[in-house]
Amino acid sequence: MTEPSGETAPEAVEPAEDLRDGAAEAAAPEPYAPEEPGTAEESATAGEPGPAEEPGTAAEEPQADAEKPADAETPQADAEKPADAPALSDAQAEIAAQRELRARIEARKAEKEGPLASGAKLSGTAADLLAAVRAVEGGAASGTAFYEAPEPAPRRPAPEAAPAVTTRPAAPVRAAAPAPGTTAAVREVLAKGGAPEALAGQVAAVLGEGAAAALLDDPWQLLAVPGVRPEQADGFARALLGPACGPDDPRRTVDLTVWLLERAAIQGHTALEIGSVRAGLTAHAVPDPEAAVEEAVSAGAVLVFQEEEPTEDVPEGEEEDPEPATAVAEEPAAPVLLGLERYALAEESLADALSRLVRTVKAAEWDGSELERAAGAHGLVLHTGGEASRAEPVALAAASRARGLRTLVAVHTDGRRRATAAEGVDVVTVADLLSGAAGPGRDEEGAFALDLLVVLDAPQLDVETAATLVESLPDGCRLVLSGDPEVLGAPGAGQVFGDLLAARVCPRIASRLPDPGPLGELVSGIGAGELNQVEAPGKEIVIVPVRDAGEAVHRTVQLVADSVPRAIGVPPEQTQVVTVGHGGSAGTRALNAALKQRLNPGPGRFGGYDIGDRVAYAPTPGRTVTGTVLSADAEGLRLRCGDEELLVPKERVESALRHGWALTAHQAAGARWPAVVVVLPGDAAGGLSRPWVYTAFGRAERHLSVVHGVDQALARAVAEGAAPERTTRLRPLLEGLLATPEE
Repeated sequence: MTEPSGETAPEAVEPAEDLRDGAAEAAAPEPYAPEEPGTAEESATAGEPGPAEEPGTAAEEPQADAEKPADAETPQADAEKPADAPALSDAQAEIAAQRELRARIEARKAEKEGPLASGAKLSGTAADLLAAVRAVEGGAASGTAFYEAPEPAPRRPAPEAAPAVTTRPAAPVRAAAPAPGTTAAVREVLAKGGAPEALAGQVAAVLGEGAAAALLDDPWQLLAVPGVRPEQADGFARALLGPACGPDDPRRTVDLTVWLLERAAIQGHTALEIGSVRAGLTAHAVPDPEAAVEEAVSAGAVLVFQEEEPTEDVPEGEEEDPEPATAVAEEPAAPVLLGLERYALAEESLADALSRLVRTVKAAEWDGSELERAAGAHGLVLHTGGEASRAEPVALAAASRARGLRTLVAVHTDGRRRATAAEGVDVVTVADLLSGAAGPGRDEEGAFALDLLVVLDAPQLDVETAATLVESLPDGCRLVLSGDPEVLGAPGAGQVFGDLLAARVCPRIASRLPDPGPLGELVSGIGAGELNQVEAPGKEIVIVPVRDAGEAVHRTVQLVADSVPRAIGVPPEQTQVVTVGHGGSAGTRALNAALKQRLNPGPGRFGGYDIGDRVAYAPTPGRTVTGTVLSADAEGLRLRCGDEELLVPKERVESALRHGWALTAHQAAGARWPAVVVVLPGDAAGGLSRPWVYTAFGRAERHLSVVHGVDQALARAVAEGAAPERTTRLRPLLEGLLATPEE
């Protein structure tokens, strides 16, 4: 069985190869065992803060996998799930709502000006690739008109368009599961190819009613199932096709190219440079990676992009000098990028929707703070600052409500919703707003009845969620995105808030409110690249040095169960453990096992869980909900998550649920707890970066304990450890639509 799915799923995958770093040797085939999907957090290096408690003793044990940029499910399943997908939880039905809105996005974009221009200046291979994809998409030619290649494998079935949303939807209805005959047929094909029959349900959900025939025609479509690795798909294909298949089989190269881009999306990229994709193909023993990329483009499986370079207009009456007197070195052309249609559509739709808001708002003069004045005069405003600064956009929402505007504040977690609630302000989660479970509802065109939307913790917006959200706003609606740019980025693909800040296409208001107390001083210093010694007379910050991972687990359990409740007055259920990775001797798995044994021992009667267990649930990609197990019945496990009860269907317990006493920093981002214990065993140094430390330490409201075993690596990470950059297209799209001539 695979590990939990979702960008912030409770379990993480073994870190994916970084395609931008070039080719590595292809892994040797292994016995079939699905890979664990999930995330990996940024790696860097890291050093040590202040005073110490008592050290312990024990030999250092290695820790396996440190987390990298984002806890995420391979998004292929979401992109291609058919209408008769298996039963979903109520919370997961928000994906269906987003897909409904995607059809409306297409209709609205068709009514506007033509598609965004891209790639006009390509030449050579890039121009051929772009011509191929445009001709194939328009139906003017097949891929073989551009490249001499075997007939491409049949495309995977696309999801059916959902009907438009006209009003606030009723309670979500679960989609019908695949027909028993479909699953049975898939099970036979999997058995024939030596793959686990337990994957039959997932394969049927991803590939649809014709899944069995699709696998027989193209066994590498098994890569669309989260957790399946190329060497496993190769073994499956050899068992089915025998000598008829090889490393250059066009079916393999197309599916492998898509898989590489899906893996890149797990790391936050919406596109990759063409050279990185070729390097990734080389690492998986593709003999001719350039031809493989051409085949994938001609088949319409991937898209090719190269943003246009700005040109200087020649004044009327003047002729351009064909031979400049002074030779000027040509600037390098924009890189050629490859991407998947779902992320290309999301970025272009988001850029178009943001441009629409900017151009349809009627400027007004509002009295009040700098943020209020900017929001009155502009359709899009960015607001940056730490925890204390959250009061400013909330005050803006209250003042706008007093002006008679339909105003709403959106956050990412239920805990944040309760903490943000204030008199005169409506606060909902983004997930509930998009699914229709909360908020103003939609008009006949699918737009929210709003005049101002304020989104807090905006760095947590991935590009697909942001596109759906902004496309749902009516013309003339104002949008304020507020957040801390120093925290870890979105768990899904894209960096919406960062791209908007870098594009400089709208007002940016920086808060001057400092975060109070010793914790605020410590975290603010980390944001500036300094790990300061902070006076903490009320034991707001405690450093617990350890010498190995085993001691780190022991001291963590001691802190949560005894020390923090006794000295600080925060009970174990209000204390959150945050660590660098999922695996290893002090990862989330080991810590959760030790904490369960101490805090809620039991045999795991219900699929590994007992009543009272603390859990982390990933109802949808990019969203982690923490809660407690209330009961179990024939339908599944019932959880208490904040103010609501959730049902985790029994078929999703193994894949979407994990114990939640310990989380990764990406899972914890966007939430806060009265007390936090950050665990840094010695072998976690490679997983540290300044954004990671800033995010982990910033989750504490009253008390922070640091179980510290990384020596000076922590200080180095804070001073030097920048998070890896993400490759996206949103910034140039925004600049092309909204940049003024002066910029």
